[in-house]
Amino acid sequence: MLQFQVLQTDGQARRGRLTLNHGVVETPIFMPVGTYGTVKGVLPRSLHDMDAQIILGNTFHLWMRPGLDVMAQFGGLHRFEGWHKPILTDSGGFQVWSLGEMRKISEEGVRFASPVNGDKLFLTPEISMQIQTVLNSDIVMQFDECTPYDTQGHITTEPEARHSMELSLRWARRCVEEFDRLQNPNALFGIVQGGMFENLREESLAALVELDLPGYAVGGVSVGEPKEEMLRIMAHTPHRLPQDKPRYLMGVGTPEDLVAGVAAGVDMFDCVMPTRNARNGHLFTRFGDLKIRNARHKADERPVDESCGCYTCRACGTPASGGFSRAYLHHLERCGEMLAPMLASIHNLHYYLNLMREIREALEQGRFAAWTAQFHADRARGV
Repeated sequence: MLQFQVLQTDGQARRGRLTLNHGVVETPIFMPVGTYGTVKGVLPRSLHDMDAQIILGNTFHLWMRPGLDVMAQFGGLHRFEGWHKPILTDSGGFQVWSLGEMRKISEEGVRFASPVNGDKLFLTPEISMQIQTVLNSDIVMQFDECTPYDTQGHITTEPEARHSMELSLRWARRCVEEFDRLQNPNALFGIVQGGMFENLREESLAALVELDLPGYAVGGVSVGEPKEEMLRIMAHTPHRLPQDKPRYLMGVGTPEDLVAGVAAGVDMFDCVMPTRNARNGHLFTRFGDLKIRNARHKADERPVDESCGCYTCRACGTPASGGFSRAYLHHLERCGEMLAPMLASIHNLHYYLNLMREIREALEQGRFAAWTAQFHADRARGV
């Protein structure tokens, strides 16, 4: 079902290995987000080429479309989308939270209007477990309430965050009961909530650890809070989770966030940033961020990043090797060609995955601190 080994440590940072039903994942790892059963604009073959080890699917959206009948017909998400390595699916809690006034939360679950056709729907911890069982994802996330930071100008108070956190704990227990009833052969992760309040985070963590789940996530960050608040919770919570279980920081973030997360003891990350930014002409490089739409790139013959080995960058200007110049990418962006976000997404995802590979190597060699210092120096240099 799930095995996790911590192979090496450096401070709170960990080099690990996670074995799941559809394969082995070397950690720390970044997981590309495939909301609707696809990482936007990126072929599964390209994901294999860049050594993506695990990707995400979205319970809520796949429940809406294509629906569970189709998912069951294909035996789950792996065969349906042509991806036969591990998959993690979120519970649907964040998507329901993001619906705002379109949803109503109660002890039993969440009632809401479908964003697809307006149908009245009801999502509960039990239904979330049933959907994810049909999806046959290797890692199943508990159904939780994502505690907001700011709701229409109102900053969540500690009593409000406590109410939300305690509801998520009750839902976690129901998830465990339904997951076991369904005899799901995969792994269920709990989600630590508590907003920006460290004492609530510790209460949530302690209660979830009592359930002895295969893994744990830190949720409710990167939801609109100031960056310093996110970094404070990221530094506080992950290393307090069980040493022998994988730790997942949900929805984070920039390259700098990932490095800080690893230093805080995180093993797994996901974020839409690499592909979302790529669709807006924003590329990540070893030497800082590059906005390819800027006029200064119009005649630039260099690749996006001369140190990068991705399909988009390698051997710039040599057709046989598949490299492309900044000038060409700028041209594609200006013309609105669909190839522009595709090539940018390949580059950004390769950058993120290669970043994690370098971190794993640095941890294996006992030089994570030196690597981190060089990482920050390189990123500050600029492109």
